Amino acid sequence: MLVSINWLKRYVDIGDITPEELAEKITKTGIEVDGIEYIADESKNVVTGYVKSCERHPNADKLNLCQVDVGDETLQIICGAPNISQGQKVAVARPGAVLPGNFKIKKVKLRGIESNGMICSLQELGIEEKYVPKDVADGIFVFPDDVEIGEDVEPLLNLNDAVLEFDLTPNRADCLSMLGVAYEVAAILNQDIMLPDETVNFSEEKATDHVSVEVENPELNPYYGAVIIKDLEVGKSPLWMRNALIAAGIRPINNVVDITNYVLLEYGQPLHAFDYDLLNSDKIVVRRAKQDEKMVTLDDVERNLSADHLLITNGKEPVALAGVMGGANTEVNADTKTVLLEAAYFNPSSVRKTVKDTGLRSESSTRFEKGVDPNRVARAGMRAAHLMQKYAGGTVLAEPATFDKLDRSEKIVEINTNEINKRLGTAIRNEEIGDILNRLQFSFEQQAEEFSVTIPTRRGDITIFEDMLEEAARIYGYDNLPFTLPKGSSQAGGLTHYQQLKREIKGYLQGAGLMETITYSLTKDELVTKFLSPEISEKNPKPVHLSMPMTEDHKSLRLSLIPELLQTVSYNQARNQMDLAYYELGNIFISAEENLTQQPEEKLRASGVLTGNWLVHLWQQEKKHVDFYLVKGILEGLFDFLGIEADYVQAELPELHPGRCAVIMINNKTAGYLGQVHPKLEKDLDIKETYIFDIDMDYVLEVYSGSNSYKPIPKYPSVSRDIAFIVDEDVRAGDIKKQIEETGAPLVQDVHIFDVYKGEHLEDGKKSIAISLLYQDPEKTLKDEEVEASYQEIVGKVNDKFDAYVRS
Repeated sequence: MLVSINWLKRYVDIGDITPEELAEKITKTGIEVDGIEYIADESKNVVTGYVKSCERHPNADKLNLCQVDVGDETLQIICGAPNISQGQKVAVARPGAVLPGNFKIKKVKLRGIESNGMICSLQELGIEEKYVPKDVADGIFVFPDDVEIGEDVEPLLNLNDAVLEFDLTPNRADCLSMLGVAYEVAAILNQDIMLPDETVNFSEEKATDHVSVEVENPELNPYYGAVIIKDLEVGKSPLWMRNALIAAGIRPINNVVDITNYVLLEYGQPLHAFDYDLLNSDKIVVRRAKQDEKMVTLDDVERNLSADHLLITNGKEPVALAGVMGGANTEVNADTKTVLLEAAYFNPSSVRKTVKDTGLRSESSTRFEKGVDPNRVARAGMRAAHLMQKYAGGTVLAEPATFDKLDRSEKIVEINTNEINKRLGTAIRNEEIGDILNRLQFSFEQQAEEFSVTIPTRRGDITIFEDMLEEAARIYGYDNLPFTLPKGSSQAGGLTHYQQLKREIKGYLQGAGLMETITYSLTKDELVTKFLSPEISEKNPKPVHLSMPMTEDHKSLRLSLIPELLQTVSYNQARNQMDLAYYELGNIFISAEENLTQQPEEKLRASGVLTGNWLVHLWQQEKKHVDFYLVKGILEGLFDFLGIEADYVQAELPELHPGRCAVIMINNKTAGYLGQVHPKLEKDLDIKETYIFDIDMDYVLEVYSGSNSYKPIPKYPSVSRDIAFIVDEDVRAGDIKKQIEETGAPLVQDVHIFDVYKGEHLEDGKKSIAISLLYQDPEKTLKDEEVEASYQEIVGKVNDKFDAYVRS
């Protein structure tokens, strides 16, 4: 909802309060103001002028030489607008004026003739193109004849207005109208409200002599009012109304349509004007559509309807889709002389169903869906009739034709001062409760602490005590509610150890270069059993299917995070985003039951997907692609960060590349896997070479000791030795590394495999594994003899166990 401050001032005195201060007060009472926008940047020295003469420029076919009276002088101005002519009142930027965008107007010469200023269009004054009336979209703006020459154009064109954007919750449908907002602001500021003029001078002729109303489904349309207005002159709306509509984000069209839009925004009650002569009938029949019945709406689209949709008809054919949009066959046009004005109440569910089926959503349907004020329906019709009588010269016929079975009763809610104070922790007095109710303009009866409050129909969101409790709290002021700190030994707002550890794990993965992703907990049936970690597969889990899924892509609770992460990769690569690294820390859902009778078990997993380039240095012409060892390195860093020893064992898993896959072992128990997605699956998912990992975080956090380790900085120098072993191809480098760590302890501080070689100068079936050893003693400087003895012991152990020998 867009709320114009200048429009709001017509109903409530907001004093000297700024838009920013008002927005803060409204937000603090429960309606969030998303933002504030000004209609246009400030203009200086722009006034109204009268075009005394307009002649063709002697040296240019498309330019006009104008003499313009601006009150205290006459300016010679050259204008190229196609709609400029003598006798108009226009917006003139005098020399020295500043237009929006800091555009300064100077005296210039155009084709040899001096021009002292500029005649402005609405766009040049800061109005957005989409809100400019079509008749002046390609030219300058022309004022009505009643404006005075030399007036500042800012107030005339509402350029000094500010617009608040409300983010309304569904229950506050009352604030989908300017009057609803006015009631709210009046309560906040403790001001009176000024209601619009609804007086109408009826003719002696009766509307019921020209039209009757029949409603076949009263439960869907309990009220329908038809007002006949004759002798209309369709033309421009008054300037103030056009300004109000533009501020509300609506393009002005003509006085009849603009009035229905204006009252829609003012009262929150949608109206519709039919050209009575095009109606070709003396009755309005409201009925359900027939199956596959068709009609063309105002947007010139043919709609295929069903029995779920409510129609306004002339007894023969549809003329409007009830509560949503009118028909093209009865549209008001420049030749319209008589209007049938519809003011009706439509069932919210019926309108919602029509909107959902047709895809049509309008300002009218939005309000009908949320519910309009039943006591404002007929009044809105009278307000529109008043405006059409005043600004379109219409004659309003007496006794509008109506169908009326509308419930206008007001609800009664009982409240008690003591109970309010008990709930809020306040000490509000009875008099203050009464003052709050008066500010809200709720009538009530009081007996001591007991209040019987009559809720006006405009506030359909208030039905029970708790609703009134909220009203009392927000008008009293949330800032005035007392507060206390939580009592107890624990720190308020502190994280549990488990929460802190999860946060630290996320921090590590993000620091390693992965981006956190939150995917759907639901996935496709064909993917739900794929990418299961071996320890999950052993349990033979049964997928949990939704009985009424919203889409085919999200039918089953996930047994792995990987499928949806791969869908995210596929989505991004289809949009030319190739270098991706995502992780997710989330739950999977495991059940052993075919027909679910108990809640599935939730298990925490940490999963990731990496693809494309990991590092790119264009200047050095260097690229590092994601590979198996990169992913393994990230996981090694994670387990080192947690102080957990993990082993990586070569494996073959169904959905992974058979030569680039390993399971993660912690304390000889499987705790996840890593590897490349199988090339066939990569092709099916339409993704490039992609690597994944999946870790059982419940088990990882279970074995996490939580003890902080500290190693002092060594005082003594270290010694490094490199060694290369020739072994059979099936010998694993990791097994050799383990043997060296066991044999070399405690002097060997680090074992690092830096090369594996196969090929020339080696026997068939053999490979060379090069390893770097780091020797260090924290208590002394090592001697060459000690290092050599340890080195020879390591060589002997490895040679004996793995049938190896040292490469010369």
